[in-house]
Amino acid sequence: MYNVHVRPVRDLRNKYPELVRILKKKDQVIITNNGKGEAVLIDIDEYADYEEYVHRRYVAAKLAEAEEEAEVSSTRISHEEFWQEFGL
Repeated sequence: MYNVHVRPVRDLRNKYPELVRILKKKDQVIITNNGKGEAVLIDIDEYADYEEYVHRRYVAAKLAEAEEEAEVSSTRISHEEFWQEFGL
């Protein structure tokens, strides 16, 4: 499990190297402004993993939608017909 650190926005300017050390340990930093959370800092590799996860979830949802549509649709075309329709 990650450790979460809460830091004021001024630490971005005044203590940036310290924040980077926290992120390198795969911990997360919540940035606050006037006591309210505004942003979360995460390591760049962790961000890339998150983006990939979100993309995979999106693709899986779209594939599920397409499969549901295909089950109820009576229209069927071949791969060749599909690509010809787009001029490819």
